[in-house]
Amino acid sequence: MRIAIVNDVAMAVEAMTRVLAQAPEHQLAWIAHDGAEAIAQCARDTPDLILMDIVMPGTDGVKATREIMAHSPCAILLVTATIEARVAKVFEALGAGALDAVKTPILGAAGGAAALLAKIATLRRLIEADTRRAGKPAPPAAPAVPPTALRETNLVVIGSSAGGPAALATLLGGLPNDFPAAIVLVQHVDEQFTPLMANWLNNQSAIPVRVAREGAHPEPGTALIAGTNDHLVFVNPQTLAYTAEPRAYSYRPSVDVFFHSVVKHWKGNVAGVLLTGMGRDGAKGLKALRDAGVLTIAQDRATSVVYGMPKAAAELGAACEILPVEKIAPRLIRYFSSIETPPR
Repeated sequence: MRIAIVNDVAMAVEAMTRVLAQAPEHQLAWIAHDGAEAIAQCARDTPDLILMDIVMPGTDGVKATREIMAHSPCAILLVTATIEARVAKVFEALGAGALDAVKTPILGAAGGAAALLAKIATLRRLIEADTRRAGKPAPPAAPAVPPTALRETNLVVIGSSAGGPAALATLLGGLPNDFPAAIVLVQHVDEQFTPLMANWLNNQSAIPVRVAREGAHPEPGTALIAGTNDHLVFVNPQTLAYTAEPRAYSYRPSVDVFFHSVVKHWKGNVAGVLLTGMGRDGAKGLKALRDAGVLTIAQDRATSVVYGMPKAAAELGAACEILPVEKIAPRLIRYFSSIETPPR
């Protein structure tokens, strides 16, 4: 892969350059020392991946990520010295389209190089999988078919990836604190960031958001978010757990694995939502939900930072409805408030 580095600290640039030199399958495309330079460089020569710092003079990493994703989109990995001290900016950048975040490697320190190369390897698999699927047009949303029987208990299941934090903040922020359904989220983010993301989303939402623990039971008016690099699944009609299988999935935690477990175990009424993200994770799971008579919604192209996962769902006819992100919460409120029968 051709990889660019955007960082204003010389020692950080040198550390990342040395890390990339350890992996001959990667080539250094260019180096920029601030966000404005990165935007200009990316417009002239778009790399496969950018290692983006958050805090830089002038145009910072958040603004640069937003501009690059709007005009010269490519994969962006946030590389920053202190993630915990920059939580708001990290999630703002993830909401703008960055795929993940990792700590900046330190010259001579153990562990940092391996962590960065592992992240790059994971993103490379996602980028290559997404490239293989590029160019296929999405058909229109399939029409609704006759309703199925109503169920009793309410659950909303949501999958998201690149751009997901901002989309989740919009969706959750549109729901009242007495929303009559449990919510479970699977966002592609490393487990070290999940508690920080739960806290960040709590500030955007009237509904409390917490990390899903082993053995957790979803409850109405509460949102649980997948919290490890293993897959979150239902193991019976009430209980969530984590599993390492299937191990071959590039997406960890996987939206597909979770959605399929919902189809297998959940006995109540369900709505499935697939938000912005790179790749195809969640599309097959959303189709399985729709085939089971569940209301399924995919975010539309115009409001998706990365129209990959929702596009894949549209290609499969997995979404009953395709909506702008700001209209998903009102749709869920109407659906559960009226005990509406889901379309198929």
